[in-house]
Amino acid sequence: MTASLAELARYLPHLVLRTEPGDLEHYGRDWTRRWTPAPLAIALPGSIDEVQGIVRWANAHRVAIVPSGGRTGLSGGAVAAHGELVVSFDRMNKVLGFDAVDRTLTVQPGIALQAVHEAARGHGLMYPVDFGARGSCQIGGNIATNAGGIRVIRYGNTRQWIAGLKVVTGGGELLELNRGLVKNATGYDLRHLFVGSEGTLGLVVEATLALTEPPPPCNVMLFALPAMDALMRVFGECRRRLKLEAFEFFTDRALHHVVAHGAQNPFETASPYYVVTEFHENETEALAVFEHCLESGLVTDGVIAQSDAQAAALWKLREGITESLAKYRPYKNDISVRIAVVPDFLDAMQVLLTREYPDFDVVWFGHIGDGNLHINVVKPAHVSDADFIAQCETVTKRMAAILHAHGGSISAEHGIGLVKKPYLASARSEAEIALMRGMKRVFDPHGIMNPGKLFDP
Repeated sequence: MTASLAELARYLPHLVLRTEPGDLEHYGRDWTRRWTPAPLAIALPGSIDEVQGIVRWANAHRVAIVPSGGRTGLSGGAVAAHGELVVSFDRMNKVLGFDAVDRTLTVQPGIALQAVHEAARGHGLMYPVDFGARGSCQIGGNIATNAGGIRVIRYGNTRQWIAGLKVVTGGGELLELNRGLVKNATGYDLRHLFVGSEGTLGLVVEATLALTEPPPPCNVMLFALPAMDALMRVFGECRRRLKLEAFEFFTDRALHHVVAHGAQNPFETASPYYVVTEFHENETEALAVFEHCLESGLVTDGVIAQSDAQAAALWKLREGITESLAKYRPYKNDISVRIAVVPDFLDAMQVLLTREYPDFDVVWFGHIGDGNLHINVVKPAHVSDADFIAQCETVTKRMAAILHAHGGSISAEHGIGLVKKPYLASARSEAEIALMRGMKRVFDPHGIMNPGKLFDP
């Protein structure tokens, strides 16, 4: 243990500090696996006071801090590769309170999203933000990246459900933001600066989450589509006639991987595109939608769930994609455009990817109903890691230009981190980036909070 770490241990005698090589590797990386983790140590605070103490020590010694949640991120936002102190919130993982009148749940940042869902259900309510990594991602990380997921089409992103925050700034101050108020017209709402800030301004140490009524009973339907240009027409028909909870699409290559990983394919005949949609239970209207789409040539086959088990099996075809691809360490793009622009954008992307990746396995899926597309490029076995990344980065530069032309974003819901930092200017103007840098200097005067993420120091 270095002299500075020994001082931290004396300063905060109950703080858990870990320096074993296995812990440094485990806590020093996220799902990108592109950088070799090399943190100074792992600090696991158990209280807000300890978090403030860590930040004050880090300022005194000019030690950079990287916040760590479930490390399920895909943009390198939780990577510690240059001697940073990783602050993990694994020990701050409790529900602190429930308010039945305000319908809010107050939690610590290290609680898993699935545990939030279970706590809300225990009170007859729902926290509606949801995605496949629910069992391992943490609410603090969800807030730091303004996570979206599979139900954005109905409920929006994480930002919409944050009623209040407690944060420790880069200067060590504890701020209580909004305090759960529904109306609060007292100047700048600093809460929203921290949502999506990727730990560059400070650390979320407590969150008050808004809850809502669970939806009526829902059902799930899977469509097989003959062509990409049918996607938005099917979406329009479903949105017009059904009360949608989710509308997700994936390609035949995505289905191939998830079936190889253990899921069951309900169709005998292959199609190039698929859609899984969840809607308020109305089987008669759903069947009418399917029949109309079938007669119009928009779909070639379909399945409607007849039980909860079958609904879960259909959802597994979509939610199991990321896990099925994990062993390949794919290069990932997470992009978005306005829903109205999706058809033209998809056409442009199909041309780009077909031209640039003629021999690569490219897996598409995403939240097409809110304009969010995930593109996963699988590395061929004969291509080196360095050559693969270089080729993908070249394509991403061209993709960023297409996104800029369509008014889109290089990061829909995974953040900027290290991966997308070179492309921030495709979505933000020079004036915006300058103001963002200025805000960071105010909240983090010594530049210790997750430096090198979002933009260079």
